[in-house]
Amino acid sequence: MSGLQEHLKLAREYAVEGVYDTSVIFFEGAVGQINKHLNSVEDPLFRAKWMKVKKAVCEEMEVVKQLDEERRVFKESQWYSIPTTTSVHDPHVWRTPSREATRPARPSGGAKGRTESGPSTGMKGRKWSYEGRDPELAEMLQRDVLETSPSVRWDDVAGLTQAKKLLEEALILPLWMPEYFQGIRRPWKGVLMFGPPGTGKTLLAKAVATECATTFFNVSSSTLASKWRGESERMVRFLFDLARAYAPSTIFIDEIDSLCNARGASGEHESSRRVKSELLVQIDGVNNSSTNEDGAHKIVMVLAATNFPWDIDEALRRRLEKRIYIPLPNFESRKELIRINLKTVAPDVNIDKVAGRTEGYSGDDLTNVCHDASLNGMRRKIAGKTRHEIKNMSKDDISKDPVAMCDFQEALKKVQPSVSQADIERHDKQEVDLINLYGFVKVTIHLAR
Repeated sequence: MSGLQEHLKLAREYAVEGVYDTSVIFFEGAVGQINKHLNSVEDPLFRAKWMKVKKAVCEEMEVVKQLDEERRVFKESQWYSIPTTTSVHDPHVWRTPSREATRPARPSGGAKGRTESGPSTGMKGRKWSYEGRDPELAEMLQRDVLETSPSVRWDDVAGLTQAKKLLEEALILPLWMPEYFQGIRRPWKGVLMFGPPGTGKTLLAKAVATECATTFFNVSSSTLASKWRGESERMVRFLFDLARAYAPSTIFIDEIDSLCNARGASGEHESSRRVKSELLVQIDGVNNSSTNEDGAHKIVMVLAATNFPWDIDEALRRRLEKRIYIPLPNFESRKELIRINLKTVAPDVNIDKVAGRTEGYSGDDLTNVCHDASLNGMRRKIAGKTRHEIKNMSKDDISKDPVAMCDFQEALKKVQPSVSQADIERHDKQEVDLINLYGFVKVTIHLAR
């Protein structure tokens, strides 16, 4: 039910911010998830409770739809326009500030939409002042900009040393040495990270954002969703315009397969095809159309991640020129990940033995093992105690108990690997297929492993 909670949270946030059309989309998604869950509920008591939840969500959605309609009618009507004739000012009423008085001063010497801090100071503490067309849409899209650094460094990602080097070469070095990456050495149009779920693709993207200190747009399919005809394509186009205004910038599209599956598939909607076409056009010309005031190209990099590379449209795969396979962690990476998650462990813990027993576990699976093992000490402390005794326990008594080897053994019984052998074989086959189709260097495979 985490997806349902997330949909309702976003729907209410968008409603509070006045973006009613997007809020309705998330409400409809929540209702769809409830309907799907109701199909599997057989108990009449639980079914009645879920029907009440659905009714409450539908009522909330209708309120948002009504507000959206009222605002639309209000905007279309002309009676509310302010007369231009001079009127007598009431001294007991504050005068409405003029647009010129409230508009922030535009920074000098920078690109349109750039802030005083510049790219070298990082994203922390930036205040955006976009002055291009459609500022309302810009404000909505800016909610997906990581205004502060995600605080994920290369050292926080266990293993994948050569994958980090490949990302650094593809995304970071062009920012540090722009005069070198020109002509045939131009930056890659896009980078695609693919592999089994839970291997650290999104974490690597956050690390790139921190290391680059660029404007980082974190985009998902829901960000570009709209129920109005032509609105989704317009948002894609505006997203890249906004990225150019805040260049150098990085657009990260997570789970890109949900946005750009193969065109011509059965059941494909016309609007979905238009969005894919617009995205292809924008990626194709992302670094060819705009320059800074000094004549240098504005660097906009596209970084995408997916668990299902075989579902991505063929034309999009071609535009994402650099493809990096992110595999399951090897023995050394699992040891490093355990040390990152658990700073201190009991003397009897044999990390090599734990790493050996977690063969086939993804990074997320191993993090769950460490999480469950870290709770076993608390479980032993509160066993047999009443609620009142638990509340009065000292926090120091609970936190003093380090993770022991027996805790890992208990956790390994509960947490099983989430990636099947069939999934691994399919990703390995896709990796070979990409080599045969596009001819990118085989060394990428061995380096990523």
